[in-house]
Amino acid sequence: MKRHIPNIITLLNVFCGCVATVFAVLNQLEYAALFVCLGIIFDFFDGLAARVLDVKSELGLQLDSLADVITSGVVPGIIMFQMLAMSIKGGWNVSLPNTSSGLAFFSNWDGSTVLPFCGFIITMASAYRLAKFNIDENQTSSFIGLPTPANALLILSLPLILMYHAEAGLNEILMNQWFLIAVTILSAFLLNSNIELFALKFKNWSFKDNALRYIFIIISIVLLISMKFLAVPLIIAFYILSSLIKGKEAIE
Repeated sequence: MKRHIPNIITLLNVFCGCVATVFAVLNQLEYAALFVCLGIIFDFFDGLAARVLDVKSELGLQLDSLADVITSGVVPGIIMFQMLAMSIKGGWNVSLPNTSSGLAFFSNWDGSTVLPFCGFIITMASAYRLAKFNIDENQTSSFIGLPTPANALLILSLPLILMYHAEAGLNEILMNQWFLIAVTILSAFLLNSNIELFALKFKNWSFKDNALRYIFIIISIVLLISMKFLAVPLIIAFYILSSLIKGKEAIE
């Protein structure tokens, strides 16, 4: 029975990804964000359960990536499609009746341009990154390229920043279609780059052996408490920068 526990947890990630997709399409971004976060939590604990129970399997590895394609690939692609469509149509202030948050996404796309579909470059890049991960034996204690859950949080933070940190200058930047395209391209690059990033996998609880992980978690918590959704892009940048510094020190 215990060998099925990690897979059941992974299937909960699949469920969360499906629900998040529905909410994203229905323009309920707070709920979409909630279920993406729940899915990422399940994504963390399925691997932990497999290691603790010593029931790692090839099936679990494949299932985990399939779940991530939904939660951390499809949902971010939809979000970017929506934001690009809105930026082209009229910006953040566009609204429709019967939308609780006042954000009209898919309804902003009138078919006059295919540019919003560029958002699904994120989905394709995520799927490619996960396929590479499945056949790469060098990503056991670290990651090569930005993990899809981290990228999903980065993309999902953009509309949430607009919703909860409304400032004219910031809105103008985040609703600029060329900025969004740049973010899309950067996202696809980071997902499939050769940058080695540390993994939040604890083999023990020693501070000496996990100093960077503890420091990263503490700083992330402080940033989230003080800056809320604005903290997410900063945390991702800090994650990449600290990994690069660690890698440089290891070489020296």
